[in-house]
Amino acid sequence: MHVPVQAIDREIWRNGVASEGTRLIPEETPLALTYNGGTYAVMMGTPQNLEDFAVGFSLDEDIIKSVDDIKSLDVVRLDDGIELRMWLESEDAARINERRRHIAGPTGCGICGIDSIAGAIRPAAIVRQGQSFTPQQIMMAMQAIAPLQSINVQTRAVHAAAFWTPAGGIAALREDVGRHNALDKLAGALARSRTDASGGLVLLTSRVSVEMVQKTAAIGAPVMVAVSAPTALAVRTAEAAGITLIAIARNDGFEVFTHQGRVAAHCEQEIIDVVA
Repeated sequence: MHVPVQAIDREIWRNGVASEGTRLIPEETPLALTYNGGTYAVMMGTPQNLEDFAVGFSLDEDIIKSVDDIKSLDVVRLDDGIELRMWLESEDAARINERRRHIAGPTGCGICGIDSIAGAIRPAAIVRQGQSFTPQQIMMAMQAIAPLQSINVQTRAVHAAAFWTPAGGIAALREDVGRHNALDKLAGALARSRTDASGGLVLLTSRVSVEMVQKTAAIGAPVMVAVSAPTALAVRTAEAAGITLIAIARNDGFEVFTHQGRVAAHCEQEIIDVVA
């Protein structure tokens, strides 16, 4: 099935009593990314916003430099999965053939199939200075995510990645059973809409590993905010990339790990105002 949510019958045991009912759960399906007729990777993901996923994955993997490098993109639904068939210029295809991964990636796999340590910890792109934000704006942005997570509202089982700007609020939000996939989908959505990410925040409902920093740097956002903690390598990578990494963002505040200058100095009073 290629719909994002399925209704499944199940038996329920609560407080020693059995009953029956139906629960909505997210779908998970193989997504094959192919370029000029050859398979590059197979990832497990949620079958929604697949054009965004194809474009974002291609950008974040440095397969393409711009959405314009994709000559054509077709979503082909098969019995046992979905192929995202892309055709690139010949020089791009030749480069892909040299580093083709031929992998089957588990859900949300970020660097599966990379065949060297250097490939796994490649330097992230350097982001521009971009915009600064107040603590009130950061907390307001994170609080805006939950009501817009349509799949998670139904299932409580998927991640989200979103882009927020002071002028427009949540400009784009994408969901997936895999946190890396959700961020790839967001990258694709922003690229396809020609959005300049330097004026906003990338928001994550997951922890921050190094791949999430690399993908945010590829998007060009100066600040990323996550509900969970980062890894030490993610912090070092964000520092080197010029990204302000904010994590453990909860209703009562957050923690800034790198490039604190993009967060207004009068944070204590504003956090007090928000909590109040």
